[in-house]
Amino acid sequence: MQKTINGVLFKKMLNVGFSSLEKNRDYVDSLNVFPVPDGDTGTNMTLTMKSVLKEIETIKSPELGIIAPAVARGGLKGARGNSGVILSQIFKGMMAEMARPVDNQVAGRMMRAVKTAVVGSDNPHMGARSTITTRDFSRALIAGSKTAYSAVTVPKEGTILTVIRVMAEESVKISKAESDFVAFFEKLLIVGEDILQKTPDMLPVLKKAGVVDSGGRGLLIIFGGFMHALDPDVQVSHSFETDGKIGGGFDESGASLDDLGEIEFAYCTEFNIMNMHKTTTLASIDTLREKLVNMGDSVVCVGDLEMVKVHVHTNTPGEAITAALMLGEMINLKIDNMLQQNRELRASRDMDDKEMGMVVIAAGDGMVSLFKDLHVDFVIKGGQTMNPCAEEIAKACDRVHAKTVFVFPNNKNIILAARHAQDLCKKNLVIIPTKTINEGISACVVFDESASIEENTEAFMAAAAAVQSGSVTYAVRNTKVARFSIKEGEVLGLDTKNVIAKGTSIPDVTTKVVEKLVTEESSSVTLFYGEGIKEKDANHLHDKLMAKYPNLDVSMINGGQPVYYYLISVE
Repeated sequence: MQKTINGVLFKKMLNVGFSSLEKNRDYVDSLNVFPVPDGDTGTNMTLTMKSVLKEIETIKSPELGIIAPAVARGGLKGARGNSGVILSQIFKGMMAEMARPVDNQVAGRMMRAVKTAVVGSDNPHMGARSTITTRDFSRALIAGSKTAYSAVTVPKEGTILTVIRVMAEESVKISKAESDFVAFFEKLLIVGEDILQKTPDMLPVLKKAGVVDSGGRGLLIIFGGFMHALDPDVQVSHSFETDGKIGGGFDESGASLDDLGEIEFAYCTEFNIMNMHKTTTLASIDTLREKLVNMGDSVVCVGDLEMVKVHVHTNTPGEAITAALMLGEMINLKIDNMLQQNRELRASRDMDDKEMGMVVIAAGDGMVSLFKDLHVDFVIKGGQTMNPCAEEIAKACDRVHAKTVFVFPNNKNIILAARHAQDLCKKNLVIIPTKTINEGISACVVFDESASIEENTEAFMAAAAAVQSGSVTYAVRNTKVARFSIKEGEVLGLDTKNVIAKGTSIPDVTTKVVEKLVTEESSSVTLFYGEGIKEKDANHLHDKLMAKYPNLDVSMINGGQPVYYYLISVE
């Protein structure tokens, strides 16, 4: 039974919440309704959460009272889009409550004790909570809801605001009955799911589109991640099947693009204001907010004299920028033309299906970008430890404007799910049973739009078979594999079937794997370095391999993939 949460556990909850949201980012994006009101909700919320994690990585203390302010700070720094800013404000209110001293008497005793032990000590975090209970978390939700509502100039019901408000209100009753956090979150998610399914009745635009609010769905996914972090054995179930079709939920009986109105304010404008002028006051921020309200809609202007986050839809972004510069210096300026986004979406909806398209499964920003450069139509986020199900694959393929879709699983554990997707998808699916990312990349390179389905299939299979794939990762436990006695934490080098090298040095093990894969017929070696590898270290290894293999074409690419330090292709 988990009756309290400390700083270390809360960090874990945030990490798992982020991972859950990132895994379902495309799905949350798909719930955005036309015409694009504000970019992609799932992406914006994910980037906001990513900024939170980046900020708390710098905090070495395990104390919740020190971690909480960093969460609020990170959320505001990285908030993207309306949904991201609102999420940051939910966190801001929650963290202020979590960091609040337990009570003045206890705080006073703690401060006196420290000053007795260390003369002159003045720790601003003394007295802050080191742990929280379900009742404390409930109070934090109430504070988060109030802060989020106050940040939006014209709050709309049927949005993420409604979801957090109802969850917060009901959490008071739940916390009185449940002291165990897992049971608390189970009931809280039921409440959240119930109100989320009612959002289409509150916002006609959602009802016409046949979807629930995307921001509310993103919030529930994060909270589901929180619960999963506390008990991995508990199944977190979100009613995705009731949210309408992926891609926005439009069908012939639902809303059309024309039903949803036109964009009144063309430019989604976002920026941060920092390094305030000496004359800037809190009243100046209020004045800026009033000016922005007169320029457009979807106004969010929050922060303090350290930093202000601004989001506004306006036809005069220059005026918004000029007004902001009266307060201080501007950073992270982003202006999106929503009219153009809307035109592109209309065009994509109206386009005829081409003959062939491609869908791949991959993880890592670099890998996703690489596949998109190879003209892949859709990348499903997944791979090792993140296997998408058949339904997810089928839905992704249905989004592709093509009569036949080639699917590249890029993992032996996903091939079967991809084959099952053939029975769920409306399109003609051709499964190319790639077992590694390396094989998938080599196969996609040879795609020829002018060739037949049969010719492309044959070319894909031949290209994948020509690749020697290797990888470098780490051992998660002590074990014995073939001739290797492996200890937890050791660096492991693998081919597609076996452990072929081990050691304590990532570069050394990677070099050994390359040695095992290279033959006299080899002409090129490509290494994709993962999220834990620094660019300078990857470049150093590249130079070492170039010197070792002067007759080979050695390439180093930032794949950003999780789990694997390096993925290696030898051709």
